[in-house]
Amino acid sequence: MKELIKQTGLLQIQNLKKSYQKGALAVDDLSLSVDAGEIYGFVGHNGAGKSTTIKSIVGALGFDGGDIIIDGKSIKNDPINAKQVLAYVPDNPDIYEHLTGIQYINFVCDIYGVDNERNERIEKFATEFQIKENLGDLISSYSHGMKQKLVLISALVHNPKLLVLDEPFVGLDPVASFRLKEIMKELCKNGTAIFFSSHVLEVVEKLCDRVGIIKKGKLVVEGSMEEIAKDKSLEKLFLEIADE
Repeated sequence: MKELIKQTGLLQIQNLKKSYQKGALAVDDLSLSVDAGEIYGFVGHNGAGKSTTIKSIVGALGFDGGDIIIDGKSIKNDPINAKQVLAYVPDNPDIYEHLTGIQYINFVCDIYGVDNERNERIEKFATEFQIKENLGDLISSYSHGMKQKLVLISALVHNPKLLVLDEPFVGLDPVASFRLKEIMKELCKNGTAIFFSSHVLEVVEKLCDRVGIIKKGKLVVEGSMEEIAKDKSLEKLFLEIADE
C-alpha cells in the first residue's frame, strides 16, 4: 500500500483516488493542502475531476484510495466530526422547497449548534445579500439567484473553519457577487480556509492565494499566480495546459 503523503494544513487531500466504470480514474493520486486563512482556487475543464474531488472532500462521495483530513479529522474514518467544521456550497442549490428561507437557515443552525449569535449572524448575511425581506417566503417561490444566496447564508452562519465553494457566483447579481468576494476575504483574515472552484478564471486569479489546475484527474500545476503564470494570465495558462 502506498504511504500517504505527510502534509500540514486545515484541509489535506492525501493520495486521493476515485474510479468509475471500467476502472477509469476520475481522480488519480491527488494530493494538496489548504492552510487556515488561505483561498485555494481549484480549476479544470469539465470532466477533469473537480466535482469528484469536491464531493469527496465534503463526504458526499466515497473514494477508493487515500484520505482527506479536515482540521485533523478524517472524512473517511470520522465523518461527523470532520463535517462539523466545514460548509459546502454546491454548484446547484438543491434545497428543501417546502420550507421558508428562515426555516431552512434555522434548520442548518440547529444541526451545527448555533445558538448565541444565531439571529445576529442571520441578519448580517441576509442584509449583505439583500434577501432579508424574503426569508419568510417559501423557497419554492425563490429564483435561482435567491436560492444561491440562501445556500450561502446557511453555509456562512455557523462560521466554518473550512468553506468549500463550487461555482458560487453562478446566478448571483453583481452586488451579491461583490459582497461574497468581500466576505471571503474577511473570513480568511479570521482564519477560515476556502477551497474554491470556478470557471470564471479572472475571479480565481484575482481572489485566490494559490491555484491548482487538475487535468484527467491529476494535479498538473499548483502555486501562487506569480509562481505558475509569471507574465501570463490564468486563462492563457489554462488554455495552454488544456491543449497539451
